[in-house]
Amino acid sequence: MGHFNSIIGQSPALDSLIRSAKMVAATDVTVLIKGETGTGKEVLATAIQKSSPRASKAFITLNCAALPESLIESELFGHKKGSFTGATANKQGLFQVADGGTLFLDEINSLPVSIQAKLLRFLESGECLSVGDIKPYKVDVRVIAATNADLNKQIDAGEFRQDLYFRLNVVPLELPPLAQRTEDIEHLIKHFLTFFADIHYITAPKFSKQALKILKGYQWPGNIRELRNLCERLSILLAGKTIEPENLPHEFSVYSRNAKATPFTLPEVGLQLDALEADLIHQALSRTQGNRSKSAKLLGISRDTLLYRMQKHGYASH
Repeated sequence: MGHFNSIIGQSPALDSLIRSAKMVAATDVTVLIKGETGTGKEVLATAIQKSSPRASKAFITLNCAALPESLIESELFGHKKGSFTGATANKQGLFQVADGGTLFLDEINSLPVSIQAKLLRFLESGECLSVGDIKPYKVDVRVIAATNADLNKQIDAGEFRQDLYFRLNVVPLELPPLAQRTEDIEHLIKHFLTFFADIHYITAPKFSKQALKILKGYQWPGNIRELRNLCERLSILLAGKTIEPENLPHEFSVYSRNAKATPFTLPEVGLQLDALEADLIHQALSRTQGNRSKSAKLLGISRDTLLYRMQKHGYASH
């Protein structure tokens, strides 16, 4: 199962995700990959397809946000000659092209509701209907879908069918944002710097300890894609050099100046400090699977202080 090596990192969150993905890959079940933009959903979908029994068959990708509503139905399901202006010949849809293989529907959250009904019909019966046709055709296609939006919110707003969500969400795989897997940042940087040094025939730069510290504390709104772009830019501009904090783009310098400032604002109504502290300790422990040293690091306190506060909040010490 070497195809999952394309997913770089060793954080616990990523580990359990890859374990699930490997099990899913071996079956034919419909998969829904969730995650913010740039977290690597397409990389995960490709790894699942390459490790599946359909690996040697067609693998077709459609970004549902890239086409206007009028075209997406004929793109997916095909159309009959004369079914609309400009339909000068019969056209196969992606479902027919992918027959026997896998269809990856990226940004499924952008699929118009009218077409969601047709996708649901396929997932329930294996049947598709070309635009302008009255007789459905059957295909054998595995569907992997991805969303960068919260589909539950879209269901509440009436923009996504709940029955389709249940059909797609048989095995949900959620890619964590990069800011939640900071321990993977160094692995990713190493991977990208080596990769760009190879393809651009240059000597890879190095990040200084200070620069790395800033990268680990940054929020990464663009996730891995943003990190990858940064590594490519710096590989070219600073080939063979050591990258210091001042070499990082503006958004990082703003961040490093504010790193001392606290991002937390006391609510108008006040809060229960004890309860908040207990809750943060609980969150830190569950995120690190109970590891005291790592939890203390997450909370910015020493291990002894953590143990003292755990006792104060009535955690059984063992």
